[in-house]
Amino acid sequence: MKRFFKEQLFPVVMIIIGAACAAFSIECFLIPNTILDGGVTGVSMMINYLSGIRLSILVVVINIPFFFVGYKALGKRFLLRAIIAMAAFSGFLEVCKLIPSVTSSELLAVVFGGVLLGIGVGTVLRHGGCLDGTEVAAMLLSKNVSASTGQIIFMINIFIYITAGILFGWDRAMLSLLTYFITFKLIDIVEEGMEQAKAAMIITDHASDIADTIYQQLGRTCTFISAEGLVSGSTKTVLYCVITRVEVSQLKRIINEADVSAFVTISEVSEIIGNHIKNSSAIDEKAQNQ
Repeated sequence: MKRFFKEQLFPVVMIIIGAACAAFSIECFLIPNTILDGGVTGVSMMINYLSGIRLSILVVVINIPFFFVGYKALGKRFLLRAIIAMAAFSGFLEVCKLIPSVTSSELLAVVFGGVLLGIGVGTVLRHGGCLDGTEVAAMLLSKNVSASTGQIIFMINIFIYITAGILFGWDRAMLSLLTYFITFKLIDIVEEGMEQAKAAMIITDHASDIADTIYQQLGRTCTFISAEGLVSGSTKTVLYCVITRVEVSQLKRIINEADVSAFVTISEVSEIIGNHIKNSSAIDEKAQNQ
């Protein structure tokens, strides 16, 4: 029961809390002051301003293709938590519409709206959920191009804010961009890195099985390192793998299912030189050429 709460129930509760925090920020700080979020939510807000279609409906409809692609790449657990996050986010958007605007000051709306949005989105991401399909698309696209996930998201958002400037005025675009930077930083704090890769070292007796599963489900290769225990004197295999932050929860699940006694450390990677994170097609092509 304790394990079920820790691994299944608690993450869902935190995803719902994060979704509520993000919805409150958008409805009570950003929308009343015509300040836009980035990504799919930002596009949905622009359509909402222009057409009057409910924002809660737009964020769900526009995110569906991204979540479908994310399901194919990241599996059922990602899809389930993404659906929970999106359903909660959409529902809380409707609830928060009934709450009066917190402030009419654009500066306060930018600062506090950005902080609350960053905390909400970061909380959802940290527990395996997702509120914006742009990040999933950027993560998958980054496997095939030289740009990182964060760089792709930034370029997409710049395009969105340029469009916002044309439609609503450049002051709105600049306020939205400032909000995005604050949100970006808060996500960085809450989730421990917006675009930073994670390095995982796994000490296990089932190295081959885990490495194969990681490759099949995440498209990541592992480096095998031979090691010897100081006390036991036995030979161990250490797997070294670099992944993205969205894949951390998937990696934990793979390890727990394969070897509950495995010892795992996950740390931040500040810089990657070379192609340590490889896409599946590149690996398959190399294997065929050998």
